[in-house]
Amino acid sequence: MGGFGDLFPTAGFTCGRPAGLVSAVHTAEEWFDVVNERDEVIRRATRRDVHTQGLWHRAVHVMVFDGEGRVFLQRRSFSKDTSPGLWDSSCSGHLDAGEDYDAAAVRELQEEIGVVTEGGPPPERWFRLEACEATGWEFVWVYRLRHDGAVRVDPDEILYGEWVAPAEVSTRVTNRPEEFCSSFRLLWPEVARRLA
Repeated sequence: MGGFGDLFPTAGFTCGRPAGLVSAVHTAEEWFDVVNERDEVIRRATRRDVHTQGLWHRAVHVMVFDGEGRVFLQRRSFSKDTSPGLWDSSCSGHLDAGEDYDAAAVRELQEEIGVVTEGGPPPERWFRLEACEATGWEFVWVYRLRHDGAVRVDPDEILYGEWVAPAEVSTRVTNRPEEFCSSFRLLWPEVARRLA
């Protein structure tokens, strides 16, 4: 498999309690559910407050594989408030206030890469990450989906994407970890272990 030049521009771990602040800048007034150590909703807060105060909240990552077993990776837009320009899962995102994990996975697939699963079952829940600094204090459900159709990236969210063989992803994460989001570096070894 080639390097990051083969691009398609249109196409539970436990960590511990938050210890510090996480800076973020975002223009939209989004609301998230704030959760406790058992991932139970305790209140709501704005995206800005959740990120600047390091509050526990919820997110999803979806790993999309094609018929050849390659995974679609996205390179995040430089306009993103966290991890701009870094490589990440096929799609990922926060749960909106009142939203459940499965609904968020379906929504993020459609919004970020144009894959529509509405009307059918959501992607398969694969494994869960506990909230920690590497996840940005997010409890994360990681999903997987087989998809052989078109991928249409949202240019506001994603610079471009690439289909990559899992072994090549492992090599890149090992050799150039600084090019990947911290949450992806945390979840990828578990993905690789489950694919082996």
